Amino acid sequence: MKYTATLIIAALVLIMQACGHTVEQKKTEVQNEKTEHYTFQLSDKVTREKVSFKNRYGITIVGDLYLPKNRGNEPLAAIAISGPFGAVKEQSSGLYAQTMAERGFAALAFDPSYTGESSGEPRNIASPDINTEDFSAAVDFLGIQKSVDKNRIGIIGVCGFGGFSLSAAAMDKRIKAVATTSMYDMSRVMANGWKDTLSLEQRTKMLEQMSEQRWKDMEAGNPSYGSALNPEKLPENTDPIAKEYWDYYKTPRGYHTRSINSTGSWAITSAFSFMNFPLLTHIKEIKPRPVLIVVGDHAFSRYFGEDAYKASAEPKELYIVPNAGHVDLYDQIDKIPFDKLETFFKKYLNKM
Repeated sequence: MKYTATLIIAALVLIMQACGHTVEQKKTEVQNEKTEHYTFQLSDKVTREKVSFKNRYGITIVGDLYLPKNRGNEPLAAIAISGPFGAVKEQSSGLYAQTMAERGFAALAFDPSYTGESSGEPRNIASPDINTEDFSAAVDFLGIQKSVDKNRIGIIGVCGFGGFSLSAAAMDKRIKAVATTSMYDMSRVMANGWKDTLSLEQRTKMLEQMSEQRWKDMEAGNPSYGSALNPEKLPENTDPIAKEYWDYYKTPRGYHTRSINSTGSWAITSAFSFMNFPLLTHIKEIKPRPVLIVVGDHAFSRYFGEDAYKASAEPKELYIVPNAGHVDLYDQIDKIPFDKLETFFKKYLNKM
């Protein structure tokens, strides 16, 4: 598997690192320090409030609740948002939440379990079950807010959290509509490799080495981590895909100290459960609730969204954004189709 392919998928990075060198990640206070740095300016049309709530596993989820200033007294339709995989609420998901609040929704951007300001030990762990549960926990929280109509809640998953959002919507019938942008199916890419090119021999080797790593972690008393997902400096002749990520996570455009993709790496064994538990097994059970899949026309991740669209049931829509790549839909206001997202959620979260 090419090195550049592993760079563009956090999951594959940690798998390949499990097959090669491993280094002990410092328990840095940097990722957990409290900071008010956001990668976007706070809009004068909304309010932002730091909130927290527990998921079903007792992990405290920390988020930002955005509300329109001119909301009146009627309960609002609400949207919970998370992603990309390895990002924090001060990055893309916060921008999405703020913009949807400007358009009349209560919007919650949250840090997933084990990352950002949310709790969970050890740090920098991902789980197909727990990260799906994080969306349902966000719905739990939104449903008891006086500003929210609990019967009008939807979710948005960005990048790797697109797969989690579809998984959550399939199971949690309180979610009335789901949209994804630049979607990744993290279980598919970890289990099968980039564009499903992972051989059984390669998969078996990776699982063997992660299995052995569990003993090493037990002896050490803490998990081992790979080297940083994004280097401080890009090597010459870097693959354009790797550069696309780096230009967001390692520059002022999207850098945040708590973001794994900016400053850290995943625990090496994080891929273990993803390689065994597919996220989209029950995607057809989202029906009769609607699905919107948004992809860039030249996004390297486009195949994930198109395949999820094919696998889902009506009502569904595949929306292709012209002149847009994968990372463009993280923060490029002129390319993220907020008009489409607003129309979609206002249609399907309308009062019964």
